[in-house]
Amino acid sequence: MADAALVERCFADFAPTHVIHSAAAYKDPSDWGEDARTNVAGTINVVRAAEAANVKRLVNFQTALCYGRPDAVPIPVDAPLRPFTSYGVSKTAGEQYLMMSELPVISLRLANVTGPRLAIGPIPTFYTRLKAGKSCFCSDTVRDFLDMEDFFSVMDLALADEAPTGVFNVSTGEGKTIKNVYDAVAAYLGMEPPEAPIVPPGDDDVPAVVLDPSATEATLGWRAKIGFEDTIRRMLAWYDAHGVSAIYSHLAAPTTAASAS
Repeated sequence: MADAALVERCFADFAPTHVIHSAAAYKDPSDWGEDARTNVAGTINVVRAAEAANVKRLVNFQTALCYGRPDAVPIPVDAPLRPFTSYGVSKTAGEQYLMMSELPVISLRLANVTGPRLAIGPIPTFYTRLKAGKSCFCSDTVRDFLDMEDFFSVMDLALADEAPTGVFNVSTGEGKTIKNVYDAVAAYLGMEPPEAPIVPPGDDDVPAVVLDPSATEATLGWRAKIGFEDTIRRMLAWYDAHGVSAIYSHLAAPTTAASAS
């Protein structure tokens, strides 16, 4: 995406009418240059190529970390933007360039989307460590987990030519602690949850990220339908059948020996 010539060639070859912009750099919190190249300059490349192709609709995926450490949760879509990590800052800059363009853009600020094939965050971490008999810890944080099927349903609406443009929170609006996640994974595995220390969030983490979806529900007529326990079950059943690949996070690696957050 940071290669402008490649992006232009892809648009010329495929002549897309609708674009879903989901590419992002996030794996190394200290690599500001890569985050800027991909999330900022790369987004600008997509904007220019989409404008030249007269794209009818561009859907952007935005991180909830654009809000930084919010004043209150659930976080309304008009809350101040206060990103403080390289990933959050660069993704927010990319979204701002998109909204400055002449394109019909809808930017979805996403909760923690969960479901089959995903290997990011605490759910696969707890699953692999508990199955292996390893110790875990839980960060003292709260998150909003959105099932993949609910995410797909809002995408159907966002891609429609007649859908509104602008920014929208996509979430259940219901917060769960990381300890809730830990207990749910242990219950799925049929074990009594081993003792797991609760540790403060790291300097690059946010204590509570729960998005308020009320404006999205009112404007798009969409509401999340799949509950937390069903979401966890669906994700872990896929791991049972297919295993877990490498697990990724946008957070800096913890200094403690136990690994989960």
